[in-house]
Amino acid sequence: MNETRLIGPAAPRPRHETVPRALEAAAAHPSGVTFVGLREEETWLSWGEVHRRALRAAGVLRARGLMPGDRVAIVLRTEAAFLDAFFGALAAGAVPVPLYPPVRLGRMEEYLAATARMLRVSGSRLAVASRGIRRLLGEAVAGARLDLGVLDAGDLANGAPLLEPRRGEDLALVQFSSGSTVDPKPVALAHANLLAQVEALTVLVEPTNADVLVSWLPLYHDMGLIGCLLGAMSYPGPLVLIPPEHFLARPALWLRAIARHRGTISAAPHFAYAYAADRVGDEDLAGLSLASWRVALDGAEPVTAPALRRFAARFSARGFDPRALLPVYGLSEAALAVTFPPRGRELRVEALDPSRLAAGEVAPGARDVVSVGRPVPGMEVEVRGEGGEPLPAGRLGRIFVRGPSVMQGYLGDAAATALAIPGGWLDTGDLGFHLGGELFIHGRAKDVVIVRGANHAPDEFEACLAGVAGLRPGCAVAVGFVPPDGEGEELLLLAERARGSRETDEALAEAARRAVLERTGVRAHAVRILAPGTLPRTSSGKLRRFEALRRHLAGSLRPPARVTALALARHALRSGLAYARPRRGQ
Repeated sequence: MNETRLIGPAAPRPRHETVPRALEAAAAHPSGVTFVGLREEETWLSWGEVHRRALRAAGVLRARGLMPGDRVAIVLRTEAAFLDAFFGALAAGAVPVPLYPPVRLGRMEEYLAATARMLRVSGSRLAVASRGIRRLLGEAVAGARLDLGVLDAGDLANGAPLLEPRRGEDLALVQFSSGSTVDPKPVALAHANLLAQVEALTVLVEPTNADVLVSWLPLYHDMGLIGCLLGAMSYPGPLVLIPPEHFLARPALWLRAIARHRGTISAAPHFAYAYAADRVGDEDLAGLSLASWRVALDGAEPVTAPALRRFAARFSARGFDPRALLPVYGLSEAALAVTFPPRGRELRVEALDPSRLAAGEVAPGARDVVSVGRPVPGMEVEVRGEGGEPLPAGRLGRIFVRGPSVMQGYLGDAAATALAIPGGWLDTGDLGFHLGGELFIHGRAKDVVIVRGANHAPDEFEACLAGVAGLRPGCAVAVGFVPPDGEGEELLLLAERARGSRETDEALAEAARRAVLERTGVRAHAVRILAPGTLPRTSSGKLRRFEALRRHLAGSLRPPARVTALALARHALRSGLAYARPRRGQ
Protein backbone atom coordinates (compact mmCIF):
# COMPACT_ATOMS: atom_id res chain seq x y z
CA MET A 1 0.00 0.00 0.00
CA ASN A 2 1.23 3.48 -0.91
CA GLU A 3 1.80 5.29 2.41
CA THR A 4 0.65 8.67 1.11
CA ARG A 5 -1.89 7.71 -1.55
CA LEU A 6 -5.08 5.66 -1.53
CA ILE A 7 -5.52 3.74 -4.79
CA GLY A 8 -8.75 2.04 -5.83
CA PRO A 9 -9.00 -1.19 -7.85
CA ALA A 10 -8.51 -1.04 -11.60
CA ALA A 11 -11.32 0.72 -13.42
CA PRO A 12 -13.69 -1.63 -15.23
CA ARG A 13 -13.98 -1.28 -18.97
CA PRO A 14 -17.24 0.53 -19.87
CA ARG A 15 -19.68 -1.65 -21.79
CA HIS A 16 -20.95 1.28 -23.88
CA GLU A 17 -19.33 4.35 -25.41
CA THR A 18 -22.18 6.80 -24.84
CA VAL A 19 -25.25 7.17 -22.62
CA PRO A 20 -27.73 6.73 -25.54
CA ARG A 21 -26.05 3.41 -26.40
CA ALA A 22 -26.40 2.32 -22.77
CA LEU A 23 -30.10 3.23 -22.86
CA GLU A 24 -30.49 1.34 -26.13
CA ALA A 25 -29.09 -1.77 -24.41
CA ALA A 26 -31.39 -1.26 -21.39
CA ALA A 27 -34.39 -1.12 -23.72
CA ALA A 28 -34.16 -4.89 -24.19
CA HIS A 29 -34.62 -5.47 -20.45
CA PRO A 30 -38.17 -6.05 -19.13
CA SER A 31 -37.74 -3.74 -16.12
CA GLY A 32 -38.39 -0.01 -16.04
CA VAL A 33 -39.16 3.12 -14.03
CA THR A 34 -42.02 3.49 -11.54
CA PHE A 35 -43.14 6.99 -10.48
CA VAL A 36 -44.78 7.18 -7.03
CA GLY A 37 -47.17 10.04 -6.25
CA LEU A 38 -48.01 11.71 -2.96
CA ARG A 39 -50.97 9.37 -2.41
CA GLU A 40 -48.84 6.41 -3.49
CA GLU A 41 -50.47 6.14 -6.88
CA GLU A 42 -48.02 4.76 -9.44
CA THR A 43 -47.22 5.02 -13.14
CA TRP A 44 -44.71 2.79 -14.93
CA LEU A 45 -42.52 3.06 -18.02
CA SER A 46 -40.40 0.21 -19.33
CA TRP A 47 -36.82 1.01 -20.30
CA GLY A 48 -37.93 0.20 -23.85
CA GLU A 49 -40.59 2.92 -23.68
CA VAL A 50 -38.11 5.37 -22.11
CA HIS A 51 -35.85 4.70 -25.10
CA ARG A 52 -38.62 5.12 -27.71
CA ARG A 53 -39.84 8.35 -26.09
CA ALA A 54 -36.27 9.70 -26.03
CA LEU A 55 -35.83 9.16 -29.77
CA ARG A 56 -39.10 10.96 -30.51
CA ALA A 57 -38.11 13.83 -28.20
CA ALA A 58 -34.76 14.06 -30.02
CA GLY A 59 -36.64 14.61 -33.27
CA VAL A 60 -38.66 17.45 -31.72
CA LEU A 61 -35.51 19.12 -30.37
CA ARG A 62 -33.77 18.92 -33.74
CA ALA A 63 -36.83 20.38 -35.50
CA ARG A 64 -36.73 23.24 -32.99
CA GLY A 65 -33.19 24.06 -34.15
CA LEU A 66 -31.08 22.33 -31.50
CA MET A 67 -27.84 21.02 -33.01
CA PRO A 68 -25.23 18.50 -31.75
CA GLY A 69 -23.18 20.03 -28.95
CA ASP A 70 -25.80 22.67 -28.10
CA ARG A 71 -26.82 22.95 -24.47
CA VAL A 72 -30.45 22.56 -23.43
CA ALA A 73 -31.63 23.50 -19.93
CA ILE A 74 -34.12 21.11 -18.31
CA VAL A 75 -36.30 22.69 -15.64
CA LEU A 76 -38.64 19.86 -14.66
CA ARG A 77 -39.67 17.97 -11.55
CA THR A 78 -39.37 14.21 -11.07
CA GLU A 79 -41.73 13.06 -13.81
CA ALA A 80 -41.67 11.15 -17.07
CA ALA A 81 -41.14 14.39 -18.98
CA PHE A 82 -37.74 14.80 -17.33
CA LEU A 83 -36.62 11.46 -18.79
CA ASP A 84 -37.97 12.48 -22.21
CA ALA A 85 -36.05 15.76 -22.16
CA PHE A 86 -32.84 14.38 -20.65
CA PHE A 87 -32.43 11.26 -22.79
CA GLY A 88 -33.95 13.07 -25.80
CA ALA A 89 -31.32 15.80 -25.63
CA LEU A 90 -28.58 13.17 -25.52
CA ALA A 91 -30.11 11.23 -28.43
CA ALA A 92 -30.10 14.49 -30.44
CA GLY A 93 -26.38 14.89 -29.71
CA ALA A 94 -27.10 17.88 -27.47
CA VAL A 95 -25.99 18.44 -23.89
CA PRO A 96 -28.60 18.49 -21.10
CA VAL A 97 -28.24 21.06 -18.32
CA PRO A 98 -30.56 20.00 -15.46
CA LEU A 99 -31.65 22.97 -13.33
CA TYR A 100 -33.75 22.87 -10.20
CA PRO A 101 -37.41 23.87 -10.58
CA PRO A 102 -38.96 26.55 -8.36
CA VAL A 103 -39.88 25.11 -4.96
CA ARG A 104 -39.89 28.13 -2.62
CA LEU A 105 -42.22 30.74 -4.05
CA GLY A 106 -41.33 33.03 -1.15
CA ARG A 107 -37.87 33.40 -2.69
CA MET A 108 -38.90 33.64 -6.31
CA GLU A 109 -36.78 36.70 -7.14
CA GLU A 110 -33.71 34.99 -5.72
CA TYR A 111 -34.53 31.82 -7.67
CA LEU A 112 -35.04 33.68 -10.94
CA ALA A 113 -31.73 35.52 -10.58
CA ALA A 114 -29.87 32.25 -9.90
CA THR A 115 -31.61 30.50 -12.80
CA ALA A 116 -30.86 33.34 -15.22
CA ARG A 117 -27.20 33.17 -14.22
CA MET A 118 -27.02 29.38 -14.77
CA LEU A 119 -28.73 29.69 -18.14
CA ARG A 120 -26.16 32.29 -19.22
CA VAL A 121 -23.12 30.49 -17.79
CA SER A 122 -24.09 27.16 -19.35
CA GLY A 123 -24.64 28.76 -22.75
CA SER A 124 -28.04 27.08 -23.07
CA ARG A 125 -29.84 27.83 -26.34
CA LEU A 126 -33.15 26.24 -25.31
CA ALA A 127 -34.98 25.42 -22.10
CA VAL A 128 -37.54 22.65 -21.59
CA ALA A 129 -40.13 23.15 -18.85
CA SER A 130 -43.67 22.15 -17.95
CA ARG A 131 -46.44 24.63 -18.70
CA GLY A 132 -46.74 25.76 -15.06
CA ILE A 133 -42.99 26.22 -14.56
CA ARG A 134 -42.73 27.91 -17.96
CA ARG A 135 -45.02 30.71 -16.80
CA LEU A 136 -42.89 31.29 -13.69
CA LEU A 137 -39.63 31.29 -15.64
CA GLY A 138 -40.45 34.21 -17.90
CA GLU A 139 -38.18 36.80 -16.27
CA ALA A 140 -35.23 34.41 -16.00
CA VAL A 141 -35.53 33.41 -19.65
CA ALA A 142 -35.84 37.01 -20.76
CA GLY A 143 -32.70 37.87 -18.82
CA ALA A 144 -30.74 34.93 -20.24
CA ARG A 145 -31.76 35.65 -23.86
CA LEU A 146 -32.21 32.03 -24.96
CA ASP A 147 -32.21 32.21 -28.75
CA LEU A 148 -34.45 29.11 -29.09
CA GLY A 149 -36.77 30.12 -26.26
CA VAL A 150 -38.63 27.68 -24.01
CA LEU A 151 -40.21 24.44 -25.17
CA ASP A 152 -43.22 22.97 -23.38
CA ALA A 153 -42.29 19.47 -22.19
CA GLY A 154 -45.69 18.27 -23.37
CA ASP A 155 -44.60 18.85 -26.97
CA LEU A 156 -41.75 16.32 -26.88
CA ALA A 157 -43.85 13.31 -27.83
CA ASN A 158 -44.50 13.88 -31.52
CA GLY A 159 -41.12 13.99 -33.25
CA ALA A 160 -39.63 11.72 -35.91
CA PRO A 161 -37.22 9.31 -34.12
CA LEU A 162 -33.60 10.49 -34.18
CA LEU A 163 -30.30 9.19 -32.79
CA GLU A 164 -27.21 11.33 -33.41
CA PRO A 165 -23.90 9.42 -33.25
CA ARG A 166 -21.56 10.69 -30.53
CA ARG A 167 -18.21 9.65 -29.03
CA GLY A 168 -17.13 8.91 -25.48
CA GLU A 169 -15.03 12.06 -25.22
CA ASP A 170 -17.94 14.30 -26.30
CA LEU A 171 -19.60 16.51 -23.72
CA ALA A 172 -22.66 14.74 -22.27
CA LEU A 173 -23.79 16.76 -19.25
CA VAL A 174 -23.38 20.13 -17.59
CA GLN A 175 -23.99 19.52 -13.90
CA PHE A 176 -23.85 22.53 -11.62
CA SER A 177 -21.81 22.10 -8.46
CA SER A 178 -23.63 22.36 -5.14
CA GLY A 179 -22.67 25.96 -4.45
CA SER A 180 -22.42 25.39 -0.70
CA THR A 181 -19.53 27.88 -0.43
CA VAL A 182 -19.60 29.82 -3.73
CA ASP A 183 -21.95 30.33 -6.67
CA PRO A 184 -22.57 26.99 -8.44
CA LYS A 185 -20.09 26.25 -11.22
CA PRO A 186 -20.94 24.44 -14.49
CA VAL A 187 -19.22 21.04 -14.28
CA ALA A 188 -18.56 19.62 -17.76
CA LEU A 189 -18.80 15.81 -17.91
CA ALA A 190 -18.19 13.65 -20.99
CA HIS A 191 -20.01 10.42 -21.80
CA ALA A 192 -16.85 8.57 -20.75
CA ASN A 193 -16.86 10.31 -17.34
CA LEU A 194 -20.47 9.33 -16.66
CA LEU A 195 -20.11 5.74 -17.78
CA ALA A 196 -16.85 5.28 -15.84
CA GLN A 197 -18.73 6.36 -12.72
CA VAL A 198 -21.73 4.06 -13.16
CA GLU A 199 -19.50 1.11 -14.09
CA ALA A 200 -17.46 1.64 -10.91
CA LEU A 201 -20.65 1.74 -8.82
CA THR A 202 -21.88 -1.42 -10.53
CA VAL A 203 -18.68 -3.23 -9.50
CA LEU A 204 -19.10 -2.08 -5.89
CA VAL A 205 -22.84 -2.73 -5.50
CA GLU A 206 -22.87 -5.97 -7.56
CA PRO A 207 -26.54 -5.70 -8.61
CA THR A 208 -28.50 -8.81 -9.55
CA ASN A 209 -31.89 -9.43 -11.16
CA ALA A 210 -33.42 -9.27 -7.67
CA ASP A 211 -32.29 -5.69 -7.03
CA VAL A 212 -34.66 -2.71 -7.01
CA LEU A 213 -33.34 0.86 -6.66
CA VAL A 214 -35.62 3.32 -4.82
CA SER A 215 -34.90 7.07 -4.83
CA TRP A 216 -36.52 10.36 -3.82
CA LEU A 217 -33.40 12.35 -4.78
CA PRO A 218 -33.80 15.23 -7.25
CA LEU A 219 -32.96 14.35 -10.84
CA TYR A 220 -31.16 17.68 -11.24
CA HIS A 221 -28.61 16.56 -8.61
CA ASP A 222 -25.70 14.19 -9.31
CA MET A 223 -26.71 11.68 -6.63
CA GLY A 224 -30.20 11.29 -8.09
CA LEU A 225 -29.31 11.69 -11.77
CA ILE A 226 -26.02 9.79 -12.09
CA GLY A 227 -26.12 7.48 -9.09
CA CYS A 228 -29.78 6.48 -9.34
CA LEU A 229 -31.20 7.12 -12.83
CA LEU A 230 -28.08 6.30 -14.85
CA GLY A 231 -27.07 3.65 -12.32
CA ALA A 232 -30.35 1.74 -12.68
CA MET A 233 -30.29 2.19 -16.46
CA SER A 234 -26.77 0.85 -16.79
CA TYR A 235 -27.04 -2.50 -15.05
CA PRO A 236 -30.15 -2.38 -15.93
CA GLY A 237 -32.91 -2.89 -13.37
CA PRO A 238 -36.10 -1.55 -11.80
CA LEU A 239 -36.08 2.06 -10.55
CA VAL A 240 -38.70 3.57 -8.24
CA LEU A 241 -38.79 7.40 -8.19
CA ILE A 242 -40.47 9.64 -5.61
CA PRO A 243 -40.50 13.43 -6.12
CA PRO A 244 -38.31 15.07 -3.45
CA GLU A 245 -41.08 17.46 -2.40
CA HIS A 246 -43.26 14.44 -1.61
CA PHE A 247 -40.52 12.95 0.56
CA LEU A 248 -40.16 16.19 2.50
CA ALA A 249 -43.91 16.36 3.08
CA ARG A 250 -44.26 12.66 3.92
CA PRO A 251 -40.87 11.00 4.63
CA ALA A 252 -42.68 7.71 5.24
CA LEU A 253 -43.19 7.49 1.45
CA TRP A 254 -39.50 6.66 1.08
CA LEU A 255 -39.49 3.76 3.51
CA ARG A 256 -42.93 2.55 2.43
CA ALA A 257 -41.77 2.43 -1.20
CA ILE A 258 -38.72 0.40 -0.19
CA ALA A 259 -40.92 -2.03 1.74
CA ARG A 260 -43.69 -2.30 -0.88
CA HIS A 261 -41.32 -2.72 -3.86
CA ARG A 262 -38.85 -4.83 -1.88
CA GLY A 263 -36.22 -2.20 -2.59
CA THR A 264 -32.63 -3.28 -2.11
CA ILE A 265 -30.65 -0.13 -2.95
CA SER A 266 -31.36 3.45 -1.91
CA ALA A 267 -29.29 6.59 -1.32
CA ALA A 268 -29.89 9.82 0.57
CA PRO A 269 -28.03 12.78 2.03
CA HIS A 270 -27.28 12.49 5.72
CA PHE A 271 -30.12 14.70 6.95
CA ALA A 272 -32.69 12.29 5.47
CA TYR A 273 -31.73 9.49 7.87
CA ALA A 274 -32.22 11.74 10.91
CA TYR A 275 -35.38 13.21 9.37
CA ALA A 276 -36.92 9.78 8.77
CA ALA A 277 -36.02 8.57 12.26
CA ASP A 278 -37.81 11.60 13.74
CA ARG A 279 -40.82 11.81 11.42
CA VAL A 280 -41.79 8.25 10.41
CA GLY A 281 -44.17 6.68 12.93
CA ASP A 282 -44.73 3.01 13.67
CA GLU A 283 -48.19 3.28 12.15
CA ASP A 284 -46.64 4.40 8.84
CA LEU A 285 -44.86 1.06 8.48
CA ALA A 286 -47.51 -1.20 10.00
CA GLY A 287 -47.24 -4.65 8.45
CA LEU A 288 -44.24 -3.64 6.31
CA SER A 289 -40.61 -4.84 6.37
CA LEU A 290 -37.32 -3.17 5.48
CA ALA A 291 -35.40 -6.44 5.46
CA SER A 292 -34.83 -6.27 1.68
CA TRP A 293 -32.73 -3.06 1.97
CA ARG A 294 -29.10 -4.18 1.57
CA VAL A 295 -27.38 -0.96 0.40
CA ALA A 296 -28.26 2.31 2.19
CA LEU A 297 -25.87 4.95 0.87
CA ASP A 298 -25.31 8.11 2.92
CA GLY A 299 -23.48 10.98 1.21
CA ALA A 300 -23.52 14.63 0.06
CA GLU A 301 -23.21 15.94 3.65
CA PRO A 302 -21.00 15.40 6.73
CA VAL A 303 -21.85 12.02 8.26
CA THR A 304 -22.26 11.59 12.02
CA ALA A 305 -22.29 8.26 13.82
CA PRO A 306 -25.10 9.13 16.30
CA ALA A 307 -27.62 9.89 13.54
CA LEU A 308 -26.90 6.64 11.70
CA ARG A 309 -27.01 4.61 14.91
CA ARG A 310 -30.35 6.21 15.79
CA PHE A 311 -31.76 5.37 12.34
CA ALA A 312 -30.59 1.77 12.64
CA ALA A 313 -32.02 1.41 16.15
CA ARG A 314 -35.29 3.03 15.13
CA PHE A 315 -35.98 0.68 12.22
CA SER A 316 -34.25 -2.55 13.24
CA ALA A 317 -37.63 -3.79 14.50
CA ARG A 318 -38.81 -3.48 10.89
CA GLY A 319 -36.02 -5.73 9.66
CA PHE A 320 -33.46 -3.05 8.75
CA ASP A 321 -29.90 -4.37 8.95
CA PRO A 322 -27.45 -1.73 10.32
CA ARG A 323 -24.72 -3.23 8.14
CA ALA A 324 -26.59 -1.86 5.10
CA LEU A 325 -25.52 1.71 6.05
CA LEU A 326 -22.68 2.87 3.81
CA PRO A 327 -21.26 6.39 4.33
CA VAL A 328 -19.72 7.52 1.03
CA TYR A 329 -17.83 10.55 -0.27
CA GLY A 330 -18.07 12.28 -3.61
CA LEU A 331 -18.66 15.54 -5.45
CA SER A 332 -20.08 16.84 -8.71
CA GLU A 333 -16.62 17.41 -10.19
CA ALA A 334 -15.91 13.66 -9.92
CA ALA A 335 -19.28 12.72 -11.47
CA LEU A 336 -20.37 11.55 -7.99
CA ALA A 337 -18.54 8.89 -5.92
CA VAL A 338 -14.89 9.07 -4.88
CA THR A 339 -14.82 6.59 -1.98
CA PHE A 340 -17.06 3.72 -0.91
CA PRO A 341 -16.81 1.48 2.19
CA PRO A 342 -16.80 -2.34 2.11
CA ARG A 343 -20.31 -3.74 2.15
CA GLY A 344 -21.66 -5.91 4.94
CA ARG A 345 -19.72 -4.52 7.88
CA GLU A 346 -20.55 -2.27 10.83
CA LEU A 347 -19.75 1.44 10.60
CA ARG A 348 -16.05 2.12 10.98
CA VAL A 349 -15.73 4.90 13.55
CA GLU A 350 -12.57 6.40 15.04
CA ALA A 351 -12.81 8.18 18.42
CA LEU A 352 -10.51 11.20 18.13
CA ASP A 353 -9.42 14.23 20.12
CA PRO A 354 -11.19 17.27 18.54
CA SER A 355 -8.60 19.76 19.77
CA ARG A 356 -5.73 17.73 18.30
CA LEU A 357 -7.72 17.28 15.09
CA ALA A 358 -8.21 21.04 14.91
CA ALA A 359 -4.41 21.34 14.98
CA GLY A 360 -4.07 18.86 12.09
CA GLU A 361 -3.17 15.76 14.12
CA VAL A 362 -5.08 12.53 14.63
CA ALA A 363 -5.04 11.27 18.22
CA PRO A 364 -7.43 9.22 20.40
CA GLY A 365 -10.21 11.17 22.06
CA ALA A 366 -13.97 11.48 22.52
CA ARG A 367 -15.24 12.61 19.11
CA ASP A 368 -16.50 9.92 16.71
CA VAL A 369 -15.41 10.38 13.10
CA VAL A 370 -16.91 8.06 10.47
CA SER A 371 -14.94 6.43 7.64
CA VAL A 372 -16.25 7.03 4.12
CA GLY A 373 -14.33 4.06 2.73
CA ARG A 374 -11.78 3.39 0.04
CA PRO A 375 -11.39 4.84 -3.48
CA VAL A 376 -13.85 3.48 -6.03
CA PRO A 377 -12.40 1.55 -9.01
CA GLY A 378 -10.12 3.75 -11.08
CA MET A 379 -9.89 6.52 -8.46
CA GLU A 380 -6.84 7.73 -6.52
CA VAL A 381 -6.88 9.94 -3.41
CA GLU A 382 -4.12 12.04 -1.84
CA VAL A 383 -4.22 14.18 1.30
CA ARG A 384 -1.84 17.12 0.94
CA GLY A 385 -0.32 19.65 3.29
CA GLU A 386 -0.24 23.43 2.92
CA GLY A 387 2.83 23.20 0.69
CA GLY A 388 1.21 20.65 -1.60
CA GLU A 389 3.19 17.72 -0.21
CA PRO A 390 1.41 14.34 0.13
CA LEU A 391 0.76 13.56 3.80
CA PRO A 392 1.07 10.16 5.44
CA ALA A 393 -1.74 8.41 7.32
CA GLY A 394 -3.07 10.24 10.35
CA ARG A 395 -2.39 13.80 9.12
CA LEU A 396 -5.17 16.27 8.32
CA GLY A 397 -4.91 18.04 4.97
CA ARG A 398 -6.61 18.96 1.71
CA ILE A 399 -8.06 16.13 -0.38
CA PHE A 400 -7.05 15.68 -4.04
CA VAL A 401 -8.42 13.00 -6.37
CA ARG A 402 -7.94 11.78 -9.92
CA GLY A 403 -9.60 9.13 -12.04
CA PRO A 404 -11.64 8.47 -15.20
CA SER A 405 -14.84 10.09 -13.90
CA VAL A 406 -13.23 13.44 -13.00
CA MET A 407 -14.72 16.31 -15.01
CA GLN A 408 -13.28 17.80 -18.17
CA GLY A 409 -13.41 21.15 -16.38
CA TYR A 410 -15.71 24.05 -15.64
CA LEU A 411 -17.54 24.93 -18.84
CA GLY A 412 -16.16 28.08 -20.44
CA ASP A 413 -13.86 28.92 -17.51
CA ALA A 414 -10.27 27.89 -18.23
CA ALA A 415 -8.89 29.84 -15.26
CA ALA A 416 -11.18 28.13 -12.74
CA THR A 417 -10.46 24.77 -14.34
CA ALA A 418 -6.69 25.29 -14.04
CA LEU A 419 -7.10 26.12 -10.34
CA ALA A 420 -9.38 23.13 -9.73
CA ILE A 421 -7.30 20.50 -11.56
CA PRO A 422 -3.61 21.37 -11.04
CA GLY A 423 -1.35 18.73 -12.56
CA GLY A 424 -4.26 16.45 -13.41
CA TRP A 425 -5.46 16.15 -9.79
CA LEU A 426 -8.84 17.57 -8.73
CA ASP A 427 -8.59 19.84 -5.71
CA THR A 428 -11.82 18.97 -3.89
CA GLY A 429 -11.58 21.82 -1.38
CA ASP A 430 -12.40 19.29 1.34
CA LEU A 431 -10.28 18.48 4.39
CA GLY A 432 -9.64 15.00 5.68
CA PHE A 433 -7.15 12.28 6.54
CA HIS A 434 -6.68 8.59 5.90
CA LEU A 435 -6.16 5.72 8.31
CA GLY A 436 -5.90 2.04 7.54
CA GLY A 437 -6.47 2.60 3.84
CA GLU A 438 -9.73 4.51 4.32
CA LEU A 439 -10.68 8.18 4.06
CA PHE A 440 -12.21 10.36 6.79
CA ILE A 441 -13.72 13.78 6.00
CA HIS A 442 -13.29 16.75 8.34
CA GLY A 443 -15.03 19.72 6.72
CA ARG A 444 -14.20 22.05 3.85
CA ALA A 445 -11.15 24.26 3.62
CA LYS A 446 -13.24 27.36 2.88
CA ASP A 447 -15.62 26.62 5.76
CA VAL A 448 -12.91 26.29 8.41
CA VAL A 449 -13.64 28.17 11.63
CA ILE A 450 -10.44 29.46 13.25
CA VAL A 451 -10.81 30.03 17.00
CA ARG A 452 -7.73 31.11 18.93
CA GLY A 453 -5.42 29.79 16.22
CA ALA A 454 -7.04 26.33 15.99
CA ASN A 455 -8.84 25.16 12.83
CA HIS A 456 -12.28 23.65 13.39
CA ALA A 457 -14.59 22.06 10.83
CA PRO A 458 -18.02 23.72 11.18
CA ASP A 459 -19.83 20.38 11.38
CA GLU A 460 -17.83 19.75 14.57
CA PHE A 461 -19.97 22.47 16.19
CA GLU A 462 -23.15 21.81 14.21
CA ALA A 463 -23.25 18.17 15.32
CA CYS A 464 -23.46 19.35 18.94
CA LEU A 465 -26.82 21.01 18.23
CA ALA A 466 -28.55 17.90 16.86
CA GLY A 467 -29.94 16.90 20.24
CA VAL A 468 -30.86 20.35 21.59
CA ALA A 469 -34.60 20.38 22.29
CA GLY A 470 -36.39 23.18 20.50
CA LEU A 471 -33.95 23.39 17.54
CA ARG A 472 -34.60 21.89 14.11
CA PRO A 473 -32.26 18.92 13.50
CA GLY A 474 -29.81 19.61 10.66
CA CYS A 475 -30.86 23.26 10.40
CA ALA A 476 -27.93 25.12 11.96
CA VAL A 477 -24.64 26.50 10.67
CA ALA A 478 -21.42 27.36 12.46
CA VAL A 479 -19.34 30.13 10.89
CA GLY A 480 -16.33 32.19 11.83
CA PHE A 481 -16.58 35.96 11.91
CA VAL A 482 -14.71 38.91 13.34
CA PRO A 483 -16.96 40.96 15.69
CA PRO A 484 -16.86 44.76 15.31
CA ASP A 485 -15.08 45.10 18.65
CA GLY A 486 -13.02 41.92 18.32
CA GLU A 487 -9.39 41.25 17.56
CA GLY A 488 -9.76 37.84 15.93
CA GLU A 489 -12.20 35.34 14.49
CA GLU A 490 -14.97 34.08 16.77
CA LEU A 491 -17.64 31.38 16.52
CA LEU A 492 -21.15 32.37 15.42
CA LEU A 493 -24.04 29.88 15.51
CA LEU A 494 -27.11 30.43 13.33
CA ALA A 495 -29.84 27.93 14.23
CA GLU A 496 -33.49 27.52 13.25
CA ARG A 497 -36.02 26.84 15.98
CA ALA A 498 -38.26 23.79 15.65
CA ARG A 499 -41.81 24.36 14.48
CA GLY A 500 -44.07 24.64 17.49
CA SER A 501 -41.18 25.28 19.88
CA ARG A 502 -42.24 27.49 22.81
CA GLU A 503 -38.82 28.22 24.29
CA THR A 504 -37.60 31.79 24.14
CA ASP A 505 -34.76 32.73 21.81
CA GLU A 506 -32.59 33.43 24.86
CA ALA A 507 -33.20 29.97 26.34
CA LEU A 508 -32.51 28.22 23.02
CA ALA A 509 -29.35 30.26 22.45
CA GLU A 510 -28.02 29.39 25.89
CA ALA A 511 -28.82 25.69 25.39
CA ALA A 512 -26.97 25.76 22.04
CA ARG A 513 -23.99 27.57 23.54
CA ARG A 514 -23.81 25.09 26.43
CA ALA A 515 -24.04 22.03 24.14
CA VAL A 516 -21.14 23.24 22.01
CA LEU A 517 -19.02 24.20 25.01
CA GLU A 518 -19.50 20.85 26.73
CA ARG A 519 -18.50 18.81 23.68
CA THR A 520 -15.77 20.96 22.09
CA GLY A 521 -14.47 23.28 24.78
CA VAL A 522 -15.23 26.27 22.54
CA ARG A 523 -17.74 28.89 23.68
CA ALA A 524 -19.72 30.54 20.89
CA HIS A 525 -19.30 34.30 20.81
CA ALA A 526 -22.85 34.74 19.46
CA VAL A 527 -25.91 32.60 18.82
CA ARG A 528 -28.85 33.73 16.71
CA ILE A 529 -32.13 31.81 16.72
CA LEU A 530 -34.02 31.91 13.41
CA ALA A 531 -37.50 31.10 12.16
CA PRO A 532 -37.90 27.77 10.33
CA GLY A 533 -36.82 27.97 6.69
CA THR A 534 -34.58 31.01 7.12
CA LEU A 535 -31.17 29.51 6.34
CA PRO A 536 -30.25 29.58 2.62
CA ARG A 537 -29.69 26.25 0.91
CA THR A 538 -28.33 24.96 -2.38
CA SER A 539 -30.59 23.32 -4.98
CA SER A 540 -29.76 19.94 -3.40
CA GLY A 541 -30.67 21.11 0.10
CA LYS A 542 -27.19 21.77 1.50
CA LEU A 543 -26.89 24.68 3.88
CA ARG A 544 -24.90 27.60 2.44
CA ARG A 545 -22.77 28.73 5.37
CA PHE A 546 -21.00 31.63 3.69
CA GLU A 547 -24.23 32.97 2.21
CA ALA A 548 -25.92 32.69 5.63
CA LEU A 549 -23.09 34.71 7.17
CA ARG A 550 -23.24 37.29 4.39
CA ARG A 551 -26.97 37.80 4.88
CA HIS A 552 -26.57 37.92 8.66
CA LEU A 553 -23.96 40.66 8.43
CA ALA A 554 -26.07 42.53 5.87
CA GLY A 555 -29.17 42.32 8.07
CA SER A 556 -31.06 40.38 5.38
CA LEU A 557 -31.20 36.89 6.93
CA ARG A 558 -34.98 36.47 7.08
CA PRO A 559 -37.49 33.67 6.44
CA PRO A 560 -39.10 33.54 2.98
CA ALA A 561 -42.10 35.77 2.57
CA ARG A 562 -45.51 34.16 2.56
CA VAL A 563 -46.84 34.06 -0.99
CA THR A 564 -50.53 34.71 -1.59
CA ALA A 565 -52.51 33.48 -4.58
CA LEU A 566 -52.80 37.08 -5.76
CA ALA A 567 -49.03 37.61 -5.63
CA LEU A 568 -48.46 34.38 -7.56
CA ALA A 569 -50.93 35.44 -10.23
CA ARG A 570 -49.20 38.81 -10.56
CA HIS A 571 -45.84 37.09 -10.96
CA ALA A 572 -47.21 34.76 -13.63
CA LEU A 573 -48.58 37.80 -15.48
CA ARG A 574 -45.19 39.56 -15.34
CA SER A 575 -43.52 36.38 -16.61
CA GLY A 576 -45.98 36.16 -19.47
CA LEU A 577 -45.17 39.72 -20.45
CA ALA A 578 -41.46 38.90 -20.29
CA TYR A 579 -41.99 36.12 -22.85
CA ALA A 580 -43.79 38.56 -25.10
CA ARG A 581 -40.97 41.11 -25.15
CA PRO A 582 -39.08 41.02 -28.46
CA ARG A 583 -35.51 39.80 -28.36
CA ARG A 584 -32.74 42.09 -29.51
CA GLY A 585 -32.44 41.98 -33.24
CA GLN A 586 -36.04 40.89 -33.86
